[in-house]
Amino acid sequence: MTTKSRHPETVALHGGNFRTDIATNAVAVPIYQTTSYEFNSCEHASNLFALKELGNIYTRIMNPTNAVLEERVAALEGGMAAVALSSGQAASAFSIQNVAKAGDNIVCSTDIYGGTWNLFNNTLRALGIDVRFADPNNPDNFKKLTDNKTRAYYAETLANPKLNVFPIEEVANIGRKEGIPLIVDNTAAPIICKPFDYGAAVVIHSLTKWIGGHGTSVGGMIVDGGNFDWVAFPERQPFFNQPDNSYHGVLWGEAIPKIFGVQIAFAIRARVVLLRDLGSAIAPQNSFNLIQGLETLPLRLKQHNSNAEHVAGFLKDHEEVSRIIYPKFFDGRSKQNAKKYLDGEYGSMIGIELKKGVEGGKAFIDALKLHYHVANIGDARSLAIHPASTTHSQLTAEEQLKAGVTPGYIRLCVGLEHVEDIIEDLKIGLEASSKVAGSSSSKN
Repeated sequence: MTTKSRHPETVALHGGNFRTDIATNAVAVPIYQTTSYEFNSCEHASNLFALKELGNIYTRIMNPTNAVLEERVAALEGGMAAVALSSGQAASAFSIQNVAKAGDNIVCSTDIYGGTWNLFNNTLRALGIDVRFADPNNPDNFKKLTDNKTRAYYAETLANPKLNVFPIEEVANIGRKEGIPLIVDNTAAPIICKPFDYGAAVVIHSLTKWIGGHGTSVGGMIVDGGNFDWVAFPERQPFFNQPDNSYHGVLWGEAIPKIFGVQIAFAIRARVVLLRDLGSAIAPQNSFNLIQGLETLPLRLKQHNSNAEHVAGFLKDHEEVSRIIYPKFFDGRSKQNAKKYLDGEYGSMIGIELKKGVEGGKAFIDALKLHYHVANIGDARSLAIHPASTTHSQLTAEEQLKAGVTPGYIRLCVGLEHVEDIIEDLKIGLEASSKVAGSSSSKN
């Protein structure tokens, strides 16, 4: 039964078309651990492959367990269709490869995760797709870098690790006038930000993070807002307006609304072309695990964000902290964006600069007992890491600074433990940092 509720607590449990398993009346979503599905007849098989009717063909392309996850995440974001993938990195790559080919370009925010920067700046460039990086502090920077080969704009809602909130509406409006969709990675701000409400065309997630929430399963998601006119600018979006020889010469932008009644050409093409050909399929077992996380996401987020606000208040004026990076404490345009796009909450990531610089940061992390030193975010457990030597280590020093990573930057991801215990553990780390000889502050 599809819920009409917009309340995330209800959508996370009842979103999509699943209520009970039709074969057994089981309430929990079954794990359909199968590679393939029997066709009813030759005509049935032909219709499925021709997109004349919907149904399961092969788990590399679709699976009933995966479908429930897709429908619920789409409903949570207010989108029209979604495609589950094997990881968030696959979602980032597919979202670009679904609009751009060799000789094309995209314009991307400088404020993104280091792994995405490396994917775009090196791997996609090696495939012939140029990526131009724009400072989002001035939305007009996206327009300045746009030419007739620009196929998309890309950004993160709550940039990791800078934590500046992206000006979604401003950049989306620039793009729509040119036929350029805005793709937003909303991994760090599920529920508290709704990019589709501000004109984004596509939302992606690393499901591994807050949606899964327990550090057990890797997955990614592309959500199509169904709100972008792919045929209005045919020269700008050739993948959706020129015959696709890999799929019977179909014109995706024209055919999909006729078949499905909504303009979800982006999601359909990502599934039946890219997922079919490149095979970054999510395992049904992982989808099942991620559904368990999704069902409690709204409740967990409230506690994550409440804990983070208390921790940020403790760290803000601590004598060993030279600078704190947290949206609540921003000034100017950054503060305005946080107020506009976040629903009165600020996420659960906090960045700090310690007065003793790099060595103080190392001492801080090594002294922590409760926090885990891992390369992940959005876990139920509290996490801490030094990005310059880990998540952003593939970037040059100049690229790190553009992404907001200074040598002494520490990223905290506040978990669900009691906030007093989290703060007590941070005190241990700060005490260890204070004992480091000298002062090599890495403030920028």
